[in-house]
Amino acid sequence: MTDELVFYTHPMSRGRIVRWMLEEAGCIYRTEIVDYGTNMKAPGYLAINPMGKVPAIRHGDTVVTEAAAICAYLADAFPAAGLAPPASDPLRGTYYRWLFFAAGPIEAAASNKAAKFVVPAGLERMMGYGRYEDAMNTLEEAVKGREYIVGNRFSAADVYVGSQIGFGMRFNTIEKRPAFEAYWARLSQRPAAIRAREIDDALAPPPR
Repeated sequence: MTDELVFYTHPMSRGRIVRWMLEEAGCIYRTEIVDYGTNMKAPGYLAINPMGKVPAIRHGDTVVTEAAAICAYLADAFPAAGLAPPASDPLRGTYYRWLFFAAGPIEAAASNKAAKFVVPAGLERMMGYGRYEDAMNTLEEAVKGREYIVGNRFSAADVYVGSQIGFGMRFNTIEKRPAFEAYWARLSQRPAAIRAREIDDALAPPPR
């Protein structure tokens, strides 16, 4: 695909996940920084994402929001990078499973922990993740003793799952279990991950 790819982000946001994915995909893209409290809520950007949040991409006439959806989209839009199992591969289902498990139950469980929200006893069935401990135990079993979360090769699911684990451990919303630390230590040293961090760190505002 030759349509221009525009990446809307802020260096201190979930956009870091998408930056890493873009670097893994090896595609050419243009970055537009969207600032909190100003143009992130302005009409121009709300036309891209009515939620007024980042990240988002515009690829030609296609707009995609939500970091996991962007990762899945880019893996399919740039198949030469080999970041998703082919549609005919039985591992495609496993790939979707863990990518969206991290985007749904894990994201919600970690966010609620950050907000100090505890699901009242007896209401666990109302929550997509049930109990925090259940979500974390499931995630641990998915990555324990494995180099990658799907089969024997790196994929967009590792970008998203790894980012959730890395950010979560950094901000204490995901426990620093040995399986999580080992998985993230490997992924965080990938050349594309290092490049992405360096780009966003350079764009980040100076500490106050």
